[in-house]
This record gives sequence, C-alpha cells and structure tokens, in this order.
Amino acid sequence: MSRSANTTQMLVVGGLAAAASVSLVYWYLGAVERQQQQQQHDPKKPGSGKSKKSTSRDISSSSGWSTPPGSSHNNQQNNAFSEEEQTPLVGNRGLAGDGGKDAAGGGGGGTGSPTKSEEKALHARIEELDKKGKALFKNKQFIDAAQTFTEALDLISEYDDSLGTSASASSSSLSRQLITLLNNRSAMYEKANMPELALDDCSTVLELEVHHGKARTRKLRILESLKRWYDALVEICAMQLLFMQANRTNLRMGLPTPPPPVPQSKMEEVLAQVVPEEVKKYSELVLKKNAADGDGGEGRPPPSSYTILQLLKSYTGYHKWMAAAAQDGAVSSMKFPEQATDLVSAADRATGLWKRGRRHVYDGNYKAAMADFEEGYVLIQEHFPGAGDLMEGDGYARLLEWAGMGRHWQYRLDAATECYEKCIALEPQNPLILVKQAGVCMDGSWQAKAMHLFEQALKLDPKCVDALLHRSNLYMIQGKAESAKQDLEKCVQYNPNHVMARLRLASILAATQDPANAKKQLDAAERVEPNSSDVQSYRGELFFTQNQMDEARKQFEKAMQLEPKNPTPYVNAAMAILNTPPTGAGGPNALQIDAQAAIRLLEQALEVDPQFMAAYVQLGQLKLGTAVELSAAREVIDLYDRALLNCRTPEDLKELCSMRILAVAQVEAATLLKMESFNLQ
Repeated sequence: MSRSANTTQMLVVGGLAAAASVSLVYWYLGAVERQQQQQQHDPKKPGSGKSKKSTSRDISSSSGWSTPPGSSHNNQQNNAFSEEEQTPLVGNRGLAGDGGKDAAGGGGGGTGSPTKSEEKALHARIEELDKKGKALFKNKQFIDAAQTFTEALDLISEYDDSLGTSASASSSSLSRQLITLLNNRSAMYEKANMPELALDDCSTVLELEVHHGKARTRKLRILESLKRWYDALVEICAMQLLFMQANRTNLRMGLPTPPPPVPQSKMEEVLAQVVPEEVKKYSELVLKKNAADGDGGEGRPPPSSYTILQLLKSYTGYHKWMAAAAQDGAVSSMKFPEQATDLVSAADRATGLWKRGRRHVYDGNYKAAMADFEEGYVLIQEHFPGAGDLMEGDGYARLLEWAGMGRHWQYRLDAATECYEKCIALEPQNPLILVKQAGVCMDGSWQAKAMHLFEQALKLDPKCVDALLHRSNLYMIQGKAESAKQDLEKCVQYNPNHVMARLRLASILAATQDPANAKKQLDAAERVEPNSSDVQSYRGELFFTQNQMDEARKQFEKAMQLEPKNPTPYVNAAMAILNTPPTGAGGPNALQIDAQAAIRLLEQALEVDPQFMAAYVQLGQLKLGTAVELSAAREVIDLYDRALLNCRTPEDLKELCSMRILAVAQVEAATLLKMESFNLQ
C-alpha cells in the first residue's frame, strides 16, 4: 500500500533553457548532456554517450549533475603571495578605458587637482608598502601584512576620499589599487583567522567590482568555515549567475562553454547543510496547518480520490469488497443505532459504521468513509471495550482493517499500525493484513521491518500475489530491479489477469532495454482492461523510451481522455513535449511555445491532483528555467511553498525543500547582483 514518491528530474531541456534564460537548476541539470554532446563531437574524449530521458514514472531517478573537470574551489595556495594580487602602478594617461573606472569612483579629493609629482610620490609610497606587505606575508606575519595594506589604503583615502562614490577617469588607477589592496588585506585577515574582517573586505571589494573572482571565492570559503551555509549557497548562486551571464552567447547557441566556477559536489555539500533545517521548518508548518484544519495536528491530507482508488485496486480483494458494499445497499437505506448505550448497541452501531464506511468507499466518498471507520474504532476502543467480540462474524477484524487503511491514507502511520497489529492478533493467519502493515512501514521509511512483514506473509501463503506485488515496489525503492522483476513475474504466473503487475513488469522491461517483452505485457493488460487509462499511459512511456515522442504523446492524450482524473499522463505528455526536437518552424520562439504547452499540462496535472509531487517538481524546474523576470522566479518559490504544504512523505519534503531553497538563493543572488531579470539574450 506504499505511496512512495517516484518523481524524476528533467534532463533534456538544456536547449530550451539556453534559448530563453538559464537558471542555476537548469545549468546543473543540463551539465551532463552538454558535456556528452561535446564528447560526441570529439572522439578523443572519453565518456560520450546517449543522454537519458525520463517520464514521471522512471525506474531510476537521476539529477543529471556532473562535476566539471578542472575546478578546485577549496584549493588554497600558500606559495609566495600566489593568491594575492600585485598592486598595479599605472600612470594617469590612458586611464579612461581602465576597467576599474566602473568599479569605484573618485574625482580628485578635496585639495584640488593633484600635481603629477604628488601622484608619482603617492604611487611610489604605495609600491613601497605593497612590497613590504608581501614580504611580511612570506614570513607568515599576516596581521602585520594586513596593517601594512591598511596604511596604503589610508594613503588612498587621504588622497581621494571620494573613491567609491563616483566614477572618474582621473582616479581609475586608484580605484584599481583600492580594490587590489582590499582584496589582499582580506586574504591576510583570512590567514590570520580573522574571518569577519576578511568578509567585510570581500564584501567591499564585491560592491566595487561585482565580477571580482578571487574576492568572491574567498568569501564563499570563509562563509563555509563559519558554517553560514545559506549565505554560502547564495554566493554559489551569484558565481553561477555571473558565469552564465559571461557565457550567455554560447549558452544561447548551444556552443561549448568552460566548466562552471563551482563544482556540483560543492553545491550538493552546501545544500546538504541547509536542507535539514528547512525540512524541520516545513514539517512544523504542516503540523500547524493540519491542526488548523481540525485534525489536532496529526496526519496529512489524504491523497486524491483517483490515487486512493488505485491503491484499493492494487489488492486482489478489491472486487469482493465492492460486491459486498453494493449488496449492503445505498447509504440512505442503512439502519443502525444512532447512539450506543451498552455493549450490544455499541456492537450494532460499530457494525453499521463499518458497513456504511465501506459503502462510502464504493461511492468514492472517501472522506466520509474515513470518518465512519474512525468513529467505529474509537467507539469500541475508548467507550465500550469488549463490544468488538459481539460484532457479527469477522466484523471487528474488518473494522480494524478498514480503520487502518483510513489512517494510512491520512499518513497517520503509528495509528494505522495500531489497527493492523490488533487485527493481526485476531487473524494471525491472514497474510493481507501483514502486507498492509508493510505498506505503512514503507511510507515511514522502515524498510527492514517492511521486508520482514512481506516475508512473513509469503510464509503463510507463498502464492500471495498482494505480497509479491507490493514487495516488488519495495525492491524498486531499494534499486533492486531484478528482484522486483522476479516478484512481478510470479504475480502474473499466479494471476494472469493482474493488470497492475503486468504494467509494472512492462515498465521494468522497458527500462532494461527489452521493449518487445514490455509490449507483450502491455498487450496482455489491455486485453483484460481495454479502457484502462494506466495501460495507455504505460504504452506511451514505452514509446517514450524508444524516442518516439509523437506516438508517446498520442498515447498520453488517449490516457487523459479515458480518465481525466489520472495526473500521470499529463506529466508524461509534458515530458514528451520537452523531449521533442524542435523543427525550426516558427523561429527561436518555437521552443518557448513548447515550454508553455508543457507548463499548461503540468498545471492541469495539479488541478487534477494537488498532491502530485512529480508535477510540482517538473513545473517548478520548467518555470524557473524559463523565468525572465525575477517576479516569475518568485512565483516558483510560491509554487514550492504550496507543494510543501501538500507533502506526504519525508522523501518528497526533502526534495522540494532542496529545490525551494536553491530557487530562493538564486533570486537573492540576482538581487544582490542588481540583476533586473534572468534574461541572457
């Protein structure tokens, strides 16, 4: 019964992002593909290969990030002033084109225009202090070196106290000297273990010259040493945005680019430090939201009606349950005591609540069903202990079973386990209850316990199809595709009409490059359920893996028509659009039109199922990748906030927190860089 997340990252929209505006997420997600494309054009480079595509249901999720070669962010050099800059001594003539003019200003201090001799003397004194500072550095006298650079900075300040407030060609050489001396002093402060002073100097340098690579690298390194992880993440984003801005032409045209300034491993390392606190924060927000919704802070919103129906159908007893519910008649015709006054009336009322709840399930009214199951369980457990023994037949066991399912749907995992354990005590030979309890363990990430329960169920009944089907899902979560395949093959052997087993088996066969046998499984499933939306969606995924995007889209559209409430084909259709090579018709805007079509499909998926995490993940990435204005990027953050409040599993929460915090850091970095937009055109 596990509803473990099965989302994937988009891997194949690098060209789209380059044509519009590339976000940090898209840069990293496209890094592998760009590198492989370059290697395909250069046979001397190893590692070339075909890029991997993915739909919303993939056997193996991968972010597609790769560590670029040649990056060495943490490599601090200690040889003879290797990291510090030489203080430039440039005359006044020909300074109008100096890059420092834009970084800091100066219009000649308050003492009038300096004479050439005065300026020459100033430069000579700065050169003298510069040499002295470097000599002190070589002797590892870092504080003395910093003081020496401070003396040089004081000279500049006395000579021209307007630096940094206006731009002027007459002070451009001093502007460069100011930036260089500040950078060198920040290096001395860092080596002297005075990180806050070093950070102040780095920040000043970056205010004067936003592209100053050494100051920005040092700032990132110091922030990491101080464990200011979020600030470090913002700095990484700033470095990447500047990199993409500098390489915007090549990115737009899909040409080779140098490796990014910060390797993937560094991004992952910093994110790993930031995300746990974010997960904790949003977990608390979810609890507060649930408390406000009236459930005392327990559990989470139940999944969509379509998802619950698919979960019920995953059990072989589904049709038997629904037949019994139909035989009980309509809800309006059911009669049982309105109140319980003794054990007998309590047993009768609990029986009525269980049967009415089952009929609500038959009618698709799952919220009312959960309320009836819960009321019946509480009535017996808290008010009339012993009344369960008076319920007709196996009524008490079935009440416990359905109450457990209702609690599981609400992600009240401990409460669901309580129901199942009581049911197992009544029916120790019932393997299905063990399977359902294993599903609870899977959602709680208690995999070892789940596996033990599956093994117990199969000891009771080696041909228990329910145990084999759901254990195959656990194997997939663990990355054991071959074990999952073996369980599914047993499922179809014992029950040839088991559609879900055939669909999952087809998915594994397709992912393991066996499309012919995958098609055989889909054909067999379609013969059993010719109007199944899932069959058509899986058939579309098979076409997708074979790079037949037009055929894949046709199948996904057919799946949507058969069951408009099935969110999966909407997401898969969006992926097919993004993986369809552009024809060139319509010019450069053709890609943007495709992106908007994909966005509409993903938004439809969320209208159908507001808790469908795959749609949130893909929609957030796509919107961020095509964002031009910062306001559009901020809308992505709002989207992630909405998704986080609908999260059901710890894995979903962690993934979305990672994506959200990266988007927030990117927007903050763009704001610090005074970028009005992400437009790289």
